[in-house]
Amino acid sequence: MRRQRGAAILTAMLTVVLVATLASAMLWQQWRAIEVESAQRTRVQAAWILTGALDWARLILREDARQGGPDYLAEPWAVALAPARLTTFLAAERGEALVGDDADGVQDAFLAGHLQDLQARLNITNLIDNGKLHEPSLAAWTRLFNQLSLPESELSVLTQQLLLAHAPVADQDAKAGTPLRPQAVTDLVWLGLSPASLQALRPFVTLLPVRTPVNLNTATPEVLMASIAGLDMAQARFLETSRDARHLGTLQDAEKRLGSTDIKLDAGLHAVASRFFSVTGQLRVGQAMLQETSVLQRDGMNVKILSRAREVVQSRSPLLQ
Repeated sequence: MRRQRGAAILTAMLTVVLVATLASAMLWQQWRAIEVESAQRTRVQAAWILTGALDWARLILREDARQGGPDYLAEPWAVALAPARLTTFLAAERGEALVGDDADGVQDAFLAGHLQDLQARLNITNLIDNGKLHEPSLAAWTRLFNQLSLPESELSVLTQQLLLAHAPVADQDAKAGTPLRPQAVTDLVWLGLSPASLQALRPFVTLLPVRTPVNLNTATPEVLMASIAGLDMAQARFLETSRDARHLGTLQDAEKRLGSTDIKLDAGLHAVASRFFSVTGQLRVGQAMLQETSVLQRDGMNVKILSRAREVVQSRSPLLQ
């Protein structure tokens, strides 16, 4: 009887453990299904909102092209959108206001974004011209490396690797280990740049599909000094202050403001208008923040998308990655 009583207790305990295990597994499966559905819904909603923000940016650039003239930092496209609550826009569109229970029942979603002129930077593509190094562009990159105290040996390796990557196909087939052409600025690490040098260069360089001049209306003093031979930092900062007060209309206008007969601007290297822009949109929904960066090319009234990259900047849910 004692053995039977002990066996019954053990059976009951095993039954309780089994039921608890099955119940916890079912609860976990249900929680996971809810999290997956929530992450999928957030991702789809974010994609539509960020696509709408990108279309809005394209419309701004198209309207700016309608006005014509130079591109400078006081134009509407250069004004960043501070984080704004989306429900505010929706309520304003309906002529209503979300208050009380309505406001509490809506999940907070904030949209922010800005446009940047990619021709305010040195273009990696400019280094190669018809399979050879472009000497004026190489000189500009050398000046930028000197400003940032970066080793010129890395620039030499980078240019040699770029020459190999842009060599004719027949020459590439004859050589083993020929590097691929870079598709983004981060790919320069494969071509000889150290991660520290790339981090220092990123605010001042870009990679565009064609050769482009530097827009003197939007470039930083570091890029101005690098792109204009004979320009020192004091003159670059003076040009920046002068153009912020009144934008540059032509290259001749820029030469007059520099006030030096020794400095000459080249229409192939310098400009006052731009064709390439980047759009960065950030959407925060609850605890998740998603960011999308796109590259746009504007030719007249036509604004087309060259690339789009989306990433999760912040999220407590690994399922959103």
